[in-house]
Amino acid sequence: MNSMFLSDLQEKEIISIETGLNYGHIVDCEIDKEGKIITFICENKKFFKKPLINNEVSFTYSDIVKIGKDVILVKV
Repeated sequence: MNSMFLSDLQEKEIISIETGLNYGHIVDCEIDKEGKIITFICENKKFFKKPLINNEVSFTYSDIVKIGKDVILVKV
């Protein structure tokens, strides 16, 4: 895989290799002044149903272990 668009990443589910939790999908990213992605932000609306629970999880590019066909494995 040579290159990928953010929209391609947003279609994949985010799975933690440490906990096995499914964090949902990437919904946003934080970009620095130079245009580089600092963090990805994902959200799982199905898993976190209570409004008091923060349903966002963020991770960096270095947290990504593997990008597969349907999932992104992260070390978070």
